[in-house]
Amino acid sequence: MSRFHLWIGAVAIAAIPRTALSEQVGEIGVDWAGNDIVIEAVNDPKVSGVTCHLAYFERGLIDRLANGNWFEDPSNSAIECQQTGPIVIGDIDRSEDGEDVFRTSRSIILKSLRIKRIFDETNQTLIYVAHTRELTQGSAKVSISTVPVSKDNGVIK
Repeated sequence: MSRFHLWIGAVAIAAIPRTALSEQVGEIGVDWAGNDIVIEAVNDPKVSGVTCHLAYFERGLIDRLANGNWFEDPSNSAIECQQTGPIVIGDIDRSEDGEDVFRTSRSIILKSLRIKRIFDETNQTLIYVAHTRELTQGSAKVSISTVPVSKDNGVIK
């Protein structure tokens, strides 16, 4: 594949919109091939006062050239969420399926890394799950974090 095709792939991945406000807050180089662990702070657009930190693996150019599978990153990720201010829950999906809070591409078209929020109303807890969604097969690699919501720290609308 030519450099032009690599450039087009990188532009296509960068152009995919995210569904929440996120900001890269860290990047750890893990080897000489340019592979990194990226850490992003993700704010839930419908629940103020909660910030999730998402860490995921991003392959470098040398790794892509040496090992093929040029347009895809691994499904590995980790998440930790906590209260960072008064929690105010807006109009959220309260079904068992929950709703996506964050989404970013992990391949050119078929794979995305997502954070899904589920509200456990019985236990007054917000549950955030990081997982990868693929068109042809799912991934068993998931990470979970919970944030309790009580009368002392939050408002549920």
